[in-house]
Amino acid sequence: MKKILAATVGSCVHVAGILNFLSIAEKEGFDTIFLGTAVSSETLKNEINLLKPDIVGLSYRLSPESAVSVFKEIKECFTDLISGVKKEKISFLLGTTKPVAEALKKSGISDVFDAIFTGEESIKEVEKYLADKKPEIIKDKIPPQNLLKRINYKSPSPILRHHFGRPNFEETISGIKKISESRLIDVISLGPDQNAQEFFFHPEKMDEKQNGAGGVPIRSENDLKKLYHASRTGNYPLMRCYSGTNDIIEFAEVLQKNINNAWCAVPLFWYNELDNRSKRTLLDSIIENQEVMKWHAKRNIPVEVNESHHWSLRYAPDSVAVAAAYIAAYNAKKMGVNTYISQYMFNTPPETSFKMDLAKMLAKIELIESLHDDNFITLRQSRTGLYSMSGDFNANKGQLASSTMLQMQINPVIVHVVAYCESEYAAKPEDIIESSEIVIKVIENCINGCPDMKKDKEVVLRKNQLIYDANLIIRSIKELDKEDKFEDPLISPGILEKSIRFGILDAPHLKNINAACGKIKTHFHNGANLSVDESGNPVKEKNRLKDINK
Repeated sequence: MKKILAATVGSCVHVAGILNFLSIAEKEGFDTIFLGTAVSSETLKNEINLLKPDIVGLSYRLSPESAVSVFKEIKECFTDLISGVKKEKISFLLGTTKPVAEALKKSGISDVFDAIFTGEESIKEVEKYLADKKPEIIKDKIPPQNLLKRINYKSPSPILRHHFGRPNFEETISGIKKISESRLIDVISLGPDQNAQEFFFHPEKMDEKQNGAGGVPIRSENDLKKLYHASRTGNYPLMRCYSGTNDIIEFAEVLQKNINNAWCAVPLFWYNELDNRSKRTLLDSIIENQEVMKWHAKRNIPVEVNESHHWSLRYAPDSVAVAAAYIAAYNAKKMGVNTYISQYMFNTPPETSFKMDLAKMLAKIELIESLHDDNFITLRQSRTGLYSMSGDFNANKGQLASSTMLQMQINPVIVHVVAYCESEYAAKPEDIIESSEIVIKVIENCINGCPDMKKDKEVVLRKNQLIYDANLIIRSIKELDKEDKFEDPLISPGILEKSIRFGILDAPHLKNINAACGKIKTHFHNGANLSVDESGNPVKEKNRLKDINK
């Protein structure tokens, strides 16, 4: 067994950090020796000569002013010793605060240590440092550049994803570099402006007044190359991008070629006349969206169908959102997708209670994961709903933390971080870093042990009711194929289009949209979003479906 010798030095008696470090080291198979607190440099030197450890870990958590004199003495005392032990590849580590680390660096004393930990590092980073035995591993090793391998690399912690795209192109490049160097985010999701999403291949149709509206103005493949190159530092995050709203197969080819698109995100029913994100008809978009799924499936690229939350964003009843989640995953599977990323957007609509939110997500999971087989797996991705954020940033930080804790109940392998500021403006690197630090701490606490909210009786009851109602909706859509023309109605573009036009899938915000029904009314009861009649009384799903004129 390799040996670690540890102590606090100077007059420091704070032991929590050093003992936690030694506890992690023991789990990694090290033999650990703790000399105690306030150990003098001379005593430390003698013990190193006697015990010949592989790693020497020191801790100091007092003021930066006193630290300089303490470590100046240590450096002078260790000059001969350190030059000798380095030949034997003994590592010297320091655990301290950021102000102390900065003071030691400024005074030129920090070069005594192979690595300095300031508490910003995750437990996973410390474990990897110890496992690899060499400090440079953390700094220089490029993490996996494949989604599944990246997930395994970070396990048991989920990988973190964040959306980023500033209205200014150069600002976005520098921001990507800063985010990458923070080593906090594993996936940067590029957010192009609306001009790029709709008219990337038809720049003559772009409205210059809309440049930068909603994201970064990407105008060429070279722009994408520059953005990707900016991420080749720090922890080398994966990169992905919106699928666009026109010419989406051509855009998929561009993304794969220039940013190694980590996965495709495409809707089934949206980005068309339903939401005015493009001029495509509902039917044409369903056909094209399915083709995009097929295109990625043939290339073994994971696919996310960001469908279900679009219904909840428009205040559809929870039952419709659950049914849409299943239909989206089902279509992806039938298009040949092997690895499906299932996004669970919590707090949407924001009036949803935590209990009813968890029940809704568990219902989606049970239906979606019933599709699993040797050729189809799903990866759970969770996120905080943007609409649950307000103009109060302190409140938003609380929302982000509490929502993340709820999300951890479904054991996501990807957490899509939503910066606390995004209700007001597009997140800047410092906002993303701060929000990620909040989320990481919550995740660490949950991994260490959290009560199981999934067993709550109200959650279980609501989950089962939603599964029952969603199955009624799915069956009602299948019954639109009255003459059995289609081998599988659930993937027939014509049947799927009818399901919206007739109102089987419907939402209040679709009122006066030609491609939709828009007649449904919803209201919140006990934290759940339900279909209601004109008087606001809840309507059972079977009765709502029965009244639809097909």
